[in-house]
Amino acid sequence: MPVEASAALRPLTAEEQLHWLALRLVPGLGTRNSTKIIQRFRTPQAVFQASLSELEGAGCPPGVARTITGGTTFDEAASQQEKVLESGVSLIPYTHPSYPERLREILDPPLLLFALGRIELLSAPTLAIVGTRRPTAYGVSVTERLAADLARAGLAICSGMARGIDTAAHKACLTVGGDTIAIFGCGVDVVYPAENRRLHADIVQHGLILSEFPMASPPYPQNFPIRNRIVSGLAHGVLVVEGAEYSGSAITARLALEQGREVFAIPGNITNKMSWGPNLLIKQGAKLTQRWEDIFFDLPEEIRLHLSANADQSANSPKPIQSSLPLHPMAALHEAILQCLQPDTPLHIDGLLNRVENYSTSELIAALFELELDGQVKQLPGKNFVKVW
Repeated sequence: MPVEASAALRPLTAEEQLHWLALRLVPGLGTRNSTKIIQRFRTPQAVFQASLSELEGAGCPPGVARTITGGTTFDEAASQQEKVLESGVSLIPYTHPSYPERLREILDPPLLLFALGRIELLSAPTLAIVGTRRPTAYGVSVTERLAADLARAGLAICSGMARGIDTAAHKACLTVGGDTIAIFGCGVDVVYPAENRRLHADIVQHGLILSEFPMASPPYPQNFPIRNRIVSGLAHGVLVVEGAEYSGSAITARLALEQGREVFAIPGNITNKMSWGPNLLIKQGAKLTQRWEDIFFDLPEEIRLHLSANADQSANSPKPIQSSLPLHPMAALHEAILQCLQPDTPLHIDGLLNRVENYSTSELIAALFELELDGQVKQLPGKNFVKVW
């Protein structure tokens, strides 16, 4: 729906907020019917002023039309409005200039977006990174590397802030000062999963949290497949890192293809079930991705022109092990540790001690700590270690 030039980039008035919320809360209206009815009547105020016959003529089922004319959702809308104001949430309706054009073009765009954080990121060039909630060390390492590199190149990274790959992508962006967008399957004021409370606060401050679900909506399982169409619809492309053949990330990839988005996939070990999803996507035509350039240079030219022209490519390329260590008193131990560790296979500290000879346990622990601070080694639960890719 075209946006009128006279609609300035301004927040909604209290009355507009109330009417948009009331329309969003009409049970049984559905996403497609709600956007159709707005295209017909143009404003929610006009929808609520329409007669029963006018609403039915616009395609509303009779029961839904009676609910609208009865105005029964305004009490709940007033309660939602209070929560919106208390939490500092912005409402972005389908007709507002701030509504992302990419999202408006999909088959079933959300009627109303609840946004918490930096609203300007809605117009940023965006790539989605999705994957399993139970990633391997390899999957986490690849996600962290590519998310950081793409963020440095100027892309905003969006994902669903779920455990595993989603969380790794968001954290990697924030670590390098990049932009990240979390798409929720619950209210933007609901921290899910609970262990991501700190991440939630960091994204609110430095990124953006987005949802089509009303305030305080619980994270019901059925919400997440619905949410996935926004993840893919907001992005110019979707990168699948790890996931089973019929996983949520596979659903997101299918939605991306239906929406005309590019799909990228990280190849994985054929014996690992978490690699079946991306490997199958590659067989079906998704672009095999090894480096950030595989994605960057496959984006539309106009998108690349809007991205940072001064991406620090030297920082994105692997550094020789010896480059930062030759004068270190424990350089030999550092090099021995890095030769033993792999990015995709965790090694327990006892196994590492057996492989590194002539050094004590305390020396090994000190060296691992230094390498972890230097960003070359990562510790996993259970005193397992991997090399950072």
